Amino acid sequence: MLNALQISSYVSFAIFVIVVLWKFIKYATMPIHLRWELYPVPHEPEHEHGGSFFEYQNIWKLERKHDKMNELKEMLEEMLFIKRMFQNKRDLWVVSWPFHAGIYLILVWMALLFVRALLVLAGVQSLLPIADALIMITGAIGVIAATLGCLGLLAKRVGSWELREYSAGVEVFNLLFALVVLLTGLFAWIKFDPNFDIAKEYMLSLVSFGSYPMPPLPKPILIHLILLELLFVYIPFTKLAHYIGKYYTFHKVLWEDEINKPGSEVEKKVRRCLQFRVGWSAPHFAGRTWAEEAINPKLDVIERWKP
Repeated sequence: MLNALQISSYVSFAIFVIVVLWKFIKYATMPIHLRWELYPVPHEPEHEHGGSFFEYQNIWKLERKHDKMNELKEMLEEMLFIKRMFQNKRDLWVVSWPFHAGIYLILVWMALLFVRALLVLAGVQSLLPIADALIMITGAIGVIAATLGCLGLLAKRVGSWELREYSAGVEVFNLLFALVVLLTGLFAWIKFDPNFDIAKEYMLSLVSFGSYPMPPLPKPILIHLILLELLFVYIPFTKLAHYIGKYYTFHKVLWEDEINKPGSEVEKKVRRCLQFRVGWSAPHFAGRTWAEEAINPKLDVIERWKP
């Protein structure tokens, strides 16, 4: 029989997944971005002078070559190691990277708890020692790194004049919320669950939908679980979910450079955008399309932009 805490765990995780998927779909269906055309981009073979494919003559006749592996490498370096912050803001990176790396390890820890529960249900006892060792390593390093990184980021936000001037109150609140969850988790781990045995049993009770009983939870662990569930619900609605836009920021804004040929998908998307109405309040702009604003407003010319 499931209790209220177990049900709330299902609900909070479901809300997290649904909102994240909704945001992915929202970003994927947005109009074409303003093409930056900044070079070099990682999916192009290297040019001697660091330029691009667009510098050649008659580019629409040439065969394009894309280096997908280099693009993947660049993306992973940014996601896993925050490469650009390391290159341009090293003092912030030393606290930001432990925080993000710790969060990644905590997510891996949760995934390992889930896999271990499946192993128990499947009766695969031989792999449990390996799972237990990985759970211990990822959980311990993850919660320590994330807590130290969060403390460092909070100190930077509050103590650095440069960051304080550009930090909204909600950004400080987000870090404080995450820090409270991390500190309660750190305390619960050290004081009540040093081997994550309670965490394993609780995950097993969830995966088995109550077939395995939920373990007795000391009050600090109960408080931590409730706060963690609230954080899961909160994250997708805030800037803490900036990871959702990472793919689109790089692949669809920084690196997207398909040629706008007649009849191409790019042209269709551009034509669609040119039909949007300008929403400015100035009377000489209101109600006109972007095509009308971009070209000489003669009817015979405007007609050519209409789908």
